[in-house]
Amino acid sequence: MNIPENLKYTKDHEWVKIDGDVAIIGITSFAQSELGDIVFVEVDTEGEELESEEVFGTIEAVKTVSDLFMPISGEVIEFNMELEDSPELINTSPYNEGWIIKSTISDDTDLNSLLSAEEYKNLIS
Repeated sequence: MNIPENLKYTKDHEWVKIDGDVAIIGITSFAQSELGDIVFVEVDTEGEELESEEVFGTIEAVKTVSDLFMPISGEVIEFNMELEDSPELINTSPYNEGWIIKSTISDDTDLNSLLSAEEYKNLIS
Protein backbone atom coordinates (compact mmCIF):
# COMPACT_ATOMS: atom_id res chain seq x y z
CA MET A 1 0.00 0.00 0.00
CA ASN A 2 1.41 3.35 -1.04
CA ILE A 3 1.35 5.81 1.89
CA PRO A 4 3.69 8.75 1.20
CA GLU A 5 5.59 9.94 4.27
CA ASN A 6 5.36 13.64 3.31
CA LEU A 7 1.55 13.77 3.61
CA LYS A 8 -0.89 13.92 6.53
CA TYR A 9 -3.97 11.71 6.75
CA THR A 10 -7.44 11.51 8.28
CA LYS A 11 -9.39 8.61 9.74
CA ASP A 12 -11.83 9.16 6.83
CA HIS A 13 -9.01 8.29 4.36
CA GLU A 14 -8.29 11.76 2.98
CA TRP A 15 -4.72 12.93 2.55
CA VAL A 16 -3.41 16.47 2.98
CA LYS A 17 -0.31 18.03 1.45
CA ILE A 18 0.64 21.43 2.86
CA ASP A 19 2.02 23.82 0.24
CA GLY A 20 2.69 27.14 1.97
CA ASP A 21 -0.69 28.41 3.17
CA VAL A 22 -2.66 26.05 0.91
CA ALA A 23 -3.73 22.47 1.59
CA ILE A 24 -4.03 20.06 -1.34
CA ILE A 25 -6.54 17.33 -0.51
CA GLY A 26 -7.37 13.95 -2.03
CA ILE A 27 -8.28 10.42 -1.01
CA THR A 28 -5.74 7.75 -0.15
CA SER A 29 -4.69 4.80 -2.23
CA PHE A 30 -6.42 2.59 0.36
CA ALA A 31 -9.69 4.51 -0.06
CA GLN A 32 -9.67 4.36 -3.86
CA SER A 33 -8.91 0.62 -3.77
CA GLU A 34 -11.85 0.06 -1.40
CA LEU A 35 -14.19 2.14 -3.57
CA GLY A 36 -13.20 0.52 -6.85
CA ASP A 37 -13.44 2.28 -10.20
CA ILE A 38 -14.18 5.98 -9.67
CA VAL A 39 -16.75 7.23 -12.19
CA PHE A 40 -17.68 10.71 -10.93
CA VAL A 41 -16.51 13.38 -8.48
CA GLU A 42 -18.75 16.25 -7.41
CA VAL A 43 -17.53 19.29 -5.52
CA ASP A 44 -20.06 22.12 -5.28
CA THR A 45 -18.41 23.90 -2.36
CA GLU A 46 -15.78 25.87 -4.29
CA GLY A 47 -15.58 29.37 -2.79
CA GLU A 48 -17.16 28.24 0.49
CA GLU A 49 -15.58 28.39 3.94
CA LEU A 50 -15.98 24.98 5.60
CA GLU A 51 -15.16 23.62 9.03
CA SER A 52 -13.05 20.53 9.61
CA GLU A 53 -15.09 17.32 9.06
CA GLU A 54 -17.79 19.06 6.98
CA VAL A 55 -18.68 17.42 3.66
CA PHE A 56 -17.02 19.19 0.72
CA GLY A 57 -18.21 16.86 -2.02
CA THR A 58 -18.98 13.31 -3.07
CA ILE A 59 -17.16 10.62 -4.94
CA GLU A 60 -19.02 8.02 -6.95
CA ALA A 61 -17.64 4.60 -7.74
CA VAL A 62 -19.24 1.69 -9.54
CA LYS A 63 -20.15 0.20 -6.13
CA THR A 64 -21.14 3.23 -4.04
CA VAL A 65 -21.27 6.98 -3.45
CA SER A 66 -19.21 8.37 -0.55
CA ASP A 67 -18.99 11.77 1.09
CA LEU A 68 -15.69 13.65 1.07
CA PHE A 69 -14.82 15.33 4.37
CA MET A 70 -12.72 18.45 4.96
CA PRO A 71 -9.63 17.41 6.94
CA ILE A 72 -9.10 21.01 8.09
CA SER A 73 -11.08 24.25 8.28
CA GLY A 74 -10.66 26.53 5.28
CA GLU A 75 -12.06 27.89 2.05
CA VAL A 76 -12.28 25.55 -0.92
CA ILE A 77 -10.34 27.59 -3.50
CA GLU A 78 -9.92 25.14 -6.37
CA PHE A 79 -11.39 21.91 -7.72
CA ASN A 80 -9.23 19.66 -9.90
CA MET A 81 -11.09 20.19 -13.20
CA GLU A 82 -9.22 17.25 -14.77
CA LEU A 83 -11.49 14.98 -12.69
CA GLU A 84 -14.58 16.11 -14.61
CA ASP A 85 -13.43 14.26 -17.73
CA SER A 86 -11.08 11.77 -16.06
CA PRO A 87 -12.28 10.78 -12.56
CA GLU A 88 -10.23 7.59 -12.91
CA LEU A 89 -7.12 9.72 -12.18
CA ILE A 90 -8.01 9.10 -8.53
CA ASN A 91 -7.55 5.38 -9.15
CA THR A 92 -4.38 5.66 -11.21
CA SER A 93 -2.66 8.53 -9.38
CA PRO A 94 -4.38 9.27 -6.05
CA TYR A 95 -1.47 11.34 -4.65
CA ASN A 96 -0.55 13.32 -7.76
CA GLU A 97 -2.85 13.91 -10.75
CA GLY A 98 -5.83 12.64 -8.71
CA TRP A 99 -5.89 15.42 -6.10
CA ILE A 100 -9.44 16.69 -5.53
CA ILE A 101 -9.40 20.19 -4.02
CA LYS A 102 -7.15 22.95 -2.77
CA SER A 103 -8.13 24.82 0.38
CA THR A 104 -6.88 27.67 2.49
CA ILE A 105 -5.84 26.80 6.03
CA SER A 106 -8.03 28.75 8.46
CA ASP A 107 -6.61 27.29 11.66
CA ASP A 108 -3.09 25.81 11.85
CA THR A 109 -4.08 23.83 14.96
CA ASP A 110 -6.31 21.63 12.73
CA LEU A 111 -3.09 20.16 11.34
CA ASN A 112 -2.30 18.70 14.79
CA SER A 113 -5.30 16.35 14.54
CA LEU A 114 -4.10 14.79 11.29
CA LEU A 115 -2.34 11.43 11.25
CA SER A 116 1.25 10.80 10.22
CA ALA A 117 1.94 8.16 7.55
CA GLU A 118 2.88 5.70 10.32
CA GLU A 119 -0.32 6.38 12.27
CA TYR A 120 -2.37 5.97 9.10
CA LYS A 121 -0.64 2.66 8.29
CA ASN A 122 -1.61 1.42 11.76
CA LEU A 123 -5.22 2.55 11.23
CA ILE A 124 -5.71 0.55 8.02
CA SER A 125 -3.70 -2.54 8.95
